[in-house]
Amino acid sequence: MISDELAIQLHDRATRGQELTIGEHKQLEDWYALQDSAESSLLESATTEPDVSELRTQVEVVLSQLTAITQRIQQVTLENESLRREIAALHQQIAS
Repeated sequence: MISDELAIQLHDRATRGQELTIGEHKQLEDWYALQDSAESSLLESATTEPDVSELRTQVEVVLSQLTAITQRIQQVTLENESLRREIAALHQQIAS
């Protein structure tokens, strides 16, 4: 297999219309095939669908966190209401 540097030089010569020897042409074709294979592997790994069970687990974790946060918000809301009533009662005591 030829180096990328040599392959780029051969590619440059070929795209400029310069003659390549049969050996150089074969080396360039082999390099193209290698580049195509590497690109295909990269694209295949980038488009692989995530595992459904993994996604379900992540959804369950997020739903659990959301439930805990919602319960905490409800608790704080009740505490705030209680404090508002207490403050209102204190204002009435001061005003009397």
